[in-house]
Amino acid sequence: MPGICTDVAGNTLNLTIGGVKCYSAENLLSKNFEQHFKVFIGFQNKVCTNMCVSTDGLITELKVKDLDALYNGIHFLVREFDAVQFAQQLQKLPDYELSEQQFAHLIGRARLYRHMPDAMKVDIPELQFGDSAINMVCKDYYADNSFCSNPDGSINLWKLYNLFTGANRNSYIDSYLDRAVNAFQLTTHLKETLDKRTTSWYLN
Repeated sequence: MPGICTDVAGNTLNLTIGGVKCYSAENLLSKNFEQHFKVFIGFQNKVCTNMCVSTDGLITELKVKDLDALYNGIHFLVREFDAVQFAQQLQKLPDYELSEQQFAHLIGRARLYRHMPDAMKVDIPELQFGDSAINMVCKDYYADNSFCSNPDGSINLWKLYNLFTGANRNSYIDSYLDRAVNAFQLTTHLKETLDKRTTSWYLN
């Protein structure tokens, strides 16, 4: 929807609506003829085609039996989504920064998270990115033309968020949208930690 756009740190974001058919959720032996979809609304960063999606902009399991039900589900998502509020949240991210040491700590913790026992993850914000995605975040921290770190090694949260959404582009379509939301959740968690000067397992 090119007519609805916003700007974050010089990057033009266009409101985008889309969806995917969830074949992995289908039971071909069932007599229940429901079709499964994932539908989303969010902003696409025109600099790099990264998708910015929040929990309010995603229905992960839309079950429908006809086109009317699909239309109604999408209409509900669009009606309930607050594009202005989401854009304002994104516009605040460049105001928060991680030092090189904090970034390195985040990457180390991100690698540990996948291998931790479930009992230890209870109070830790979820991270859905695997080692290959984390490797790409590390590579682009130095090499990305638009979102690399500053000369002193620091990086603002808008750039960090885009490193994660950029790494997410290699995800399979069935996990892409969930990870897009997870990237925003992690970045928001880091923002709140810096804003309130509290502690985070990912930074301390």
